[in-house]
Amino acid sequence: QVQLVESGGGLVQPGGSLRLSCAFTPDFRVVGWFRQAPGKNREGVAYMGRVLSERRYADSVQGRFIISKDKSKQTVYLEMNNLKPEDTAVYYCAAGPTLSLDPDAFGFWGQGTQVTVST
Repeated sequence: QVQLVESGGGLVQPGGSLRLSCAFTPDFRVVGWFRQAPGKNREGVAYMGRVLSERRYADSVQGRFIISKDKSKQTVYLEMNNLKPEDTAVYYCAAGPTLSLDPDAFGFWGQGTQVTVST
């Protein structure tokens, strides 16, 4: 049975940090993080490959967000630093076979976790 469970969202002030977790089963080639703000399309944030730990980030988060994994726990993390109000969105983790930031390349999705950056 496929499961992806996100956790770690919340309310944070601009400039603050949060760490999201995505526990998944079974093992997938690629796990990615995506976000969707109200009235906007879902967009790719970062992904990590299983075999070579390939990573890629969206330009909007490059240098601020870090994706990592704990293979023993089958969990992928998204450490978000220097958060900005425009980072406010529902964040989803997703799994699939392709190294891509395109949401259409991913067939399995978690339920999402809200991240709000505000004073």
